Amino acid sequence: MTAPLDVLVVGAGPTGLALAAQLRAYGSRFRIVDRSLDRARESRALAIQPRTLEALAGFGVTEELVARGNPAMRLRMHLPGRVVTLPLFDIGLTDTAYPFLLFLSQAETEAVLSEHLATRDVTIERGAELVRLDVKDSSVICRLRDGDGSQEAVEARYVVGCDGAHSTVRAQTGIGFEGYAYPQTFLLADLEVDGLEPGAVHTYLSRAGMLFFFPLGSPAGWRMLTMRPPDTPELEVELPLLQKIADRYTDDRLTLRDPAWMTDFRLHNRGAASYRSGPCFLAGDAAHIHSPAGAQGMNTGIQDALNLGWKLALVCRGAASEELLGTYEAERAPVGRSVLRFTDRAFSIGTSSNPLIRFGRTKLAPRLAPLALRPPGLRGRLFRTVSELGIHYRRSPASTAGSRPPRSGPRAGDRLPDLPRGLQARTAAPGWHLLLSGPPPLWPDERLAPVLAGQADLVAVHRLDGQSPWPGVVHGLVRPDGYLGYVAQGADLDGLRAYLGRWLPTGRH
Repeated sequence: MTAPLDVLVVGAGPTGLALAAQLRAYGSRFRIVDRSLDRARESRALAIQPRTLEALAGFGVTEELVARGNPAMRLRMHLPGRVVTLPLFDIGLTDTAYPFLLFLSQAETEAVLSEHLATRDVTIERGAELVRLDVKDSSVICRLRDGDGSQEAVEARYVVGCDGAHSTVRAQTGIGFEGYAYPQTFLLADLEVDGLEPGAVHTYLSRAGMLFFFPLGSPAGWRMLTMRPPDTPELEVELPLLQKIADRYTDDRLTLRDPAWMTDFRLHNRGAASYRSGPCFLAGDAAHIHSPAGAQGMNTGIQDALNLGWKLALVCRGAASEELLGTYEAERAPVGRSVLRFTDRAFSIGTSSNPLIRFGRTKLAPRLAPLALRPPGLRGRLFRTVSELGIHYRRSPASTAGSRPPRSGPRAGDRLPDLPRGLQARTAAPGWHLLLSGPPPLWPDERLAPVLAGQADLVAVHRLDGQSPWPGVVHGLVRPDGYLGYVAQGADLDGLRAYLGRWLPTGRH
């Protein structure tokens, strides 16, 4: 058996790759394994939300993702006799550098993350399958099997299951996966479509059913998604079947051709009973699976990983206590449950055969949506929910407001906004970031030194002067995942000292 690892990452999809990127940034000893011999070549997930683009920016991959993707800004709703265009994302958000939904296939997302890891000498061990976990006193003994059947025992302090809906880590730890399967069967294809206006999402609403086309670019121009009609035999998905459905659901003359990938599938709505069992954690689809409504799945998984990775890294290097790991489930499980509820409601409305719901979906909603979404404020609130910019951890034990919280600006547990522009870039390096708002003379080094004693290698100091998200004199501590752990008004640093003493004890790293 080789020397013990800090972390074994099981699964090299987007969640596992993001976790590996963060562990590498902190110098953790880890391995990442996946039973598949190759990364995804089909699209699967197809959109990256603004919050995910922000969260990945610190690794230097976001600009490459944007360059490869398609920031579609319009929804084209095709109704009998007319087309309604909704400019969903023209809301002028000023607190993010990415005020758009980026359409990019999962294959490309995985390629960018894999290339990033390769430049940092991280090897993704493909064809290596986890077959058994045994938890010992202070570590986990993991039995791995490679393609020729040979086995290897690996010891790790922690194991993270990023291994999808059929997670071996979840099964081995006995964590329940509660929920249900939807009765409908869906058809999915990445292909070329002649007759579609580029640069938009197209939704066809008819009494026969709903049909979606999402712009991709790679591995094909379009992603097609629809429900299999009840009168269609459960046969292998082929191009003539898809063309028949397109002809039936639309009045446009669309020609489908050159499919890169076609499949049928069933959807589930399930969540793990717990995100942790001792030294074993779950993230991404291993913890929650749901319908693709709102493009939440891959994004939620990546953000699971980026919430957990820095906590594991700091605990393993002795800079933080085990208590920090308890905040992972406290923060991410509510997000997972919220996503399950949101996607379930959207899916139920979109697929219900109830005559009243179908009438509202095909007749009322298309006519009322343009009016309802016309006010920028309403579009902004909707976009912040779907974009995951509104996620916060205000109720987390790791979020603390000082005795004098600021009256305006971001609060403890909130995402640090990119306002003024460039603030997120200043705080993107690994570690914690102390933001000091107000005249710089208020924050001399000799005043900060006693508070940061023994933690200078983990906490970077930024004197913001007038370039602050808060008016007046405020100090805030940004966690490594871009959320504020502590915020207080004034220059009294006793509360900050107590916060650091709890979550980053001195003399341990």
